[in-house]
Amino acid sequence: MKPSEGAQKTKDKTILVTGGAGFIGSHLVDRFLGEGCRVIAVDDLSTGRLENIAQHKDNHRFQCIVDSILNESLMDEVVAQCDEVYHLAAAVGVKLIMNRPVETLETNVRGTEVVLRCANRHKKKVLITSTSEVYGKAMDDNGGAPLREDGNSLIGPTSRRRWAYACSKALDEFLALAYHEEKKLPVIVVRLFNTVGPRQTGQYGMVVPNFVQKALLNKPIIVYGDGSQSRSFTHVADVVEAMVRLMGEPRALGQVINVGNPQEITIRELAELVKEMTGSQSEIEYLPYERAYGPGFEDMRRRCPDISKLKELTGFSPRVDLRGIIESVIAHFQS
Repeated sequence: MKPSEGAQKTKDKTILVTGGAGFIGSHLVDRFLGEGCRVIAVDDLSTGRLENIAQHKDNHRFQCIVDSILNESLMDEVVAQCDEVYHLAAAVGVKLIMNRPVETLETNVRGTEVVLRCANRHKKKVLITSTSEVYGKAMDDNGGAPLREDGNSLIGPTSRRRWAYACSKALDEFLALAYHEEKKLPVIVVRLFNTVGPRQTGQYGMVVPNFVQKALLNKPIIVYGDGSQSRSFTHVADVVEAMVRLMGEPRALGQVINVGNPQEITIRELAELVKEMTGSQSEIEYLPYERAYGPGFEDMRRRCPDISKLKELTGFSPRVDLRGIIESVIAHFQS
């Protein structure tokens, strides 16, 4: 499906974006307003920022409601007005998860429960954003093969706070799929792999904006562990395109789909690349996980998606490579 076809299908719809003032949510707002839709954003601004959507404050087709998705009477009212729901509101970032575990669990589990209950009451199509975190340490355990949606997860013990976020999002997936199977609610679940781009901050431990900010200031770039752990990064524009295409694909209903970029890089190489691209004089320093997050912290050695299902359902593959991703983040901070 071509982007223009997607635009024709979504035009004149009313779209609800939970977490609409956040990093990814604000880009979805941009997309749908650009296609002529009416958009309602709900965000409690715990991690979102009004400046992300300030460009739309005078747009009569846009409404931003500053409130919590845990407010069920509000959510029921706005869901009733919408044609489609994109549920992105969540507690995100390793630092936030480690520092505020109760908020993480309540927001992710109860919030998704409220969204699904309201969507089911009005039988509205809903896309639930999950995360590659649900795979846990699976890639380390399966010989390094890219992560498939039907593969096993390997989560650490409940005594390690690190895994609370992964478990909360896995429960979101179970709940979404249960609503689809039992109550015939049209649901799609997407597992996002390290989405990066303009408007993302390093405040909650997001590695690319963190590295870029430090490099531009010629401050030390801090790498946790020895830097040999690897990740795959996806530009936010590619993520938005993939989600919109999936919502327009009937075969995606009731499915869990990876959305990511298979291009892999170690964190040490990432730090060196950011330093090179910014022309920075920053030193690269290494910090043990224990000093950053406390004793017993566990990390995954690799995290790389298999996106065969995304390609088969939509024909879409990520267009922005890693250098393009970093360039967009550098430009954002320089502006």
